[in-house]
Parts: sequence; structure tokens; C-alpha cells
Amino acid sequence: MLPIVDTHQHLWDLTKFTLPWLKPGDALHTQHTTKEYAAATAGLNIVKSVYMEVGMAAADRQREVDYVVEICKSGTTPMCAAVVGGDLASAGFEQYARQLKDSPHVKGIRHMLHVEGVKASDGLKPDFLNSLHLLGELGLSFDLCIRPQEIADATKIVTACPGTRFILDHCGNPHRDFTTEQTHQWQAGLAALAARDNVVCKVSGILANGFQRGEWTAQDLAPFVNATLDTFGPDRVMFGGDWPVLTGTASYSEWVNALKQIVSNRSEDQQRKLFHDNAVKFYGLA
Repeated sequence: MLPIVDTHQHLWDLTKFTLPWLKPGDALHTQHTTKEYAAATAGLNIVKSVYMEVGMAAADRQREVDYVVEICKSGTTPMCAAVVGGDLASAGFEQYARQLKDSPHVKGIRHMLHVEGVKASDGLKPDFLNSLHLLGELGLSFDLCIRPQEIADATKIVTACPGTRFILDHCGNPHRDFTTEQTHQWQAGLAALAARDNVVCKVSGILANGFQRGEWTAQDLAPFVNATLDTFGPDRVMFGGDWPVLTGTASYSEWVNALKQIVSNRSEDQQRKLFHDNAVKFYGLA
């Protein structure tokens, strides 16, 4: 069984944190800690995982950092690294980012660019770009989570910051209900991003975009996965679980097994790079 590095693992402990976007009664408004993650991934050979920020309130960001770093330090779970939240447009960002450089477990930062009131073009504002340049100087990466129609803006951001490493989350968020024209636009956007050598892509999150539980197959996902793999090439793609967000549509094992089925005709070397080796190399995982 291939060893797997999960590069997109969310966690939240509702006894410690309040997430502004998560409301009582929501399907995801339950505990999602390392205990639940272990149960969800049992038997899949997840050997390492990288935490992904979960939209904490600004006042809780440092507490989030401290929380996930302690888990990484403990060595009791697969989680060994983290991408934490940050507001690249805020006045205090430089101080916040500089203290992260000292942690061997913090690998990057994400500032969501596809939530209400925010758009990818915000990343082209001078303060934001200055913060992105700073991340490059500090050796920290930046996750691009964008709407598919905004890939052109993401490409401008990546081009403006050649010294910073970027990760495109969720294959650029293609949607099951894309028209032919929208599919072509998404593919062209992927190609433009992939032409920049400072960006890699996570194969993750596809199931959150228009798919319904019990109403999809691996064949439905294959066009998006294959287009991403073919565009970025075998050395610049990484597996992401997107747990627990994916649980609205599939179990963790259903996603893993579907992806394995899709890539089964690719070489063993390429499969290992996707599921394990590229993530180890990109994040410098021990």
C-alpha cells in the first residue's frame, strides 16, 4: 500500500476555539480533532499530514499556531507540519510572519481569497504583494484558494512574486456543472499558472464543488484530476484530503480510493510522487 502524505488536513476543537463561519446546527459543527481524523483515515496508510488553517477569528490566530505546533511536536499523530492563517493586508502581518520563521513545523500561510467580500484581485494590492514577498524571504509558502474564474488574477500574483512558493488549492476549484466554455477557461487558467515554476497544485477539494453524496463516481472526477496532473506534471502535484469538509460528499476512504482508481494507469513512480514524495520534498518533511 502506498504511503500517503495528506497536505490538506483541517482540525477544530470546539472546546478551545470558535470558528466565525461555523454555526450551531451545521453538519460540520462537531468535534474534528486528531482522534476523529485517526478514525476517518484508519487503514489508509496516512504516514504524515499537514494541517491547513480553518478560518479562525483574527484574535485566535496565534492560539491556532500554538495549538497545531504542540500537536506536531508531540509526535503522537501523523501531523508534522502546518499551514496557518494570516491576514496579509493587516498592519501587524510582518511581525506575525517573522516569528513563524523560527518554527520548524510552520511551513506556510493561507489568506482565503474566495470567501464573501474577498476576491483574488485583492492579492494584487501593494500591501498584500509586499507581504507575499516577505513570505518568500522567510521561506514560507502561500496557499491560493480561489474561485475558478479568478485564476488569471492568481497568475498575476504568482508572476509578481517569483521568489515566493505558491500552492494552488483544490485544482483551482473546478465545478461539476461547468459548461464546456467554463471547462476550457479553467484548463487555460491551469496552464497559465503551471507555466510559472514557483507554483504547485493540490489534488484536493474537488468533491465540494457540485457533487452530491452517493451521486458521483471516480469517472466523474477523472477529467478534473487528469487535466490537473497532465498540466502541472508529475513533480508538481500533491494529494490533499480536505477532511472534514469532504465528509459532506464522501468518506475519506472513498476519496482516496477514487483517486487511486483514476491514477491507476499511471506509473508507480508517478503515483508515489502524487501521494507521498512531492509533499515530503516541497514541505521538507522529516
